[in-house]
Amino acid sequence: MTEIHIDAVANKKLYFASDFHLGTPTYDKSRERENKIIRWLDLVKEDAAAIFLLGDIFDFWYEYKKVVPKGFARFQGKIAELTDSGIPVMFFTGNHDMWMNDYFSQELGVILHHEPAAITIGKNKLLVGHGDGLGPGDTKYKILKSIFKSKTARWLFSRLHPNFSLALGQAWSKNSRINNTDFEGESLKENEFLFQYCKQIEEQEHFDYYIFGHRHLHLDMKVADSSRYINLGEWVNHARYASLQEGKLELIDFEK
Repeated sequence: MTEIHIDAVANKKLYFASDFHLGTPTYDKSRERENKIIRWLDLVKEDAAAIFLLGDIFDFWYEYKKVVPKGFARFQGKIAELTDSGIPVMFFTGNHDMWMNDYFSQELGVILHHEPAAITIGKNKLLVGHGDGLGPGDTKYKILKSIFKSKTARWLFSRLHPNFSLALGQAWSKNSRINNTDFEGESLKENEFLFQYCKQIEEQEHFDYYIFGHRHLHLDMKVADSSRYINLGEWVNHARYASLQEGKLELIDFEK
């Protein structure tokens, strides 16, 4: 597990958001959401010590050696602006954008993570990541993920012409449960598999906050007396983010 130490700076915050799913369900809806995300980034850049994007930022992303998907230029330009100004942007890949290589790190200055990371800031410890494939159950997806991430599968997929492969990937991604809008009404309590994962980790090592996406649920659950599991939900139907300052985590609905 990667460990990241961030210096606590007075009046500065850490910001977390996940599951933008740019590219779905239509071009116009995605562009509208992209503009909203940019407004959010313009807001938080004023006092951000670091910004964490916890995966599935794109509904589908695949990098060839010399080709990247078309679109999202405004979002990418804003990210480059933030990193150029000295604000660290950390991108944790999700199940819809796991095939990132070095484009975002080389061109946009993003710090890329493919696995969850332990964050230490001041006296607080956080475990953050996208959340896919963690915890008990979800066996079918875990098998698929191991196949999709294999060098053989990526080599074979890269042999396809980008016009065909990206269209295929985008069509597959549209089957996501993002189309289910009944997120607030779902309450899995202790059966939620990321909550189970947090409980398992907490027995071995203490974290004040576990912050994930992936589940498209707005969750704030007590893991232990001084430990919380936060799920950030998604931005297709909602727009929730988290901020952390001096050990206090706040969940905020943007432009509700």
